Amino acid sequence: MKLMSKVMDWISRSALSPKAKWTLAIVAFTESIIFPLPPDLLLIPMALTQRKKAFFFATICTAASVLGGIVGYYIGYNFMDYVGMPIVRFYNLSNEYVAIKDWYDTYNAWAVAAAGLTPVPYKLCTLSAGAFKVNFGIFLFASVVSRSMRFFAIAGLIYVFGERARYFLEKRFDLVLLAALVLGIAGFVVLKFL
Repeated sequence: MKLMSKVMDWISRSALSPKAKWTLAIVAFTESIIFPLPPDLLLIPMALTQRKKAFFFATICTAASVLGGIVGYYIGYNFMDYVGMPIVRFYNLSNEYVAIKDWYDTYNAWAVAAAGLTPVPYKLCTLSAGAFKVNFGIFLFASVVSRSMRFFAIAGLIYVFGERARYFLEKRFDLVLLAALVLGIAGFVVLKFL
């Protein structure tokens, strides 16, 4: 756990750095493929220290995460056995990898959207979407929507509530993501019937 502690210290220091937006982009990009920590851990302190830029930071986070997701999809599509599976095994996600196949078979884009919003590691979503040959357009659309909802929900809470949002996000983050997922599904249902 010493390594994880060092990584967390680095993230905290990075949030205050003049190059924080680049660090945020790198963390969001690599988390979609291999990095173990979600970009939220950097987005939250950055948005808290510069509330007026919260949505700008959410945009960086979303764009980099989706671009990383495209790379993850490509790796899964072309190199799952050689590159993707070692990543899955490294994070001990083999059972989840098998389970997500059923999600894709049953829910397709909804599975991508759910994985993009929930604590399911997004790297598992991107690699497996490629490996299971999920339609790339659907994958891309669901990734953009779900990652936007996740990061803009955080930015919105911080923009509106400031420091009070920190406690809520730290203690009830899963609830925030679940609410975003429910709202996203409701939005898709409304759009489908319009």
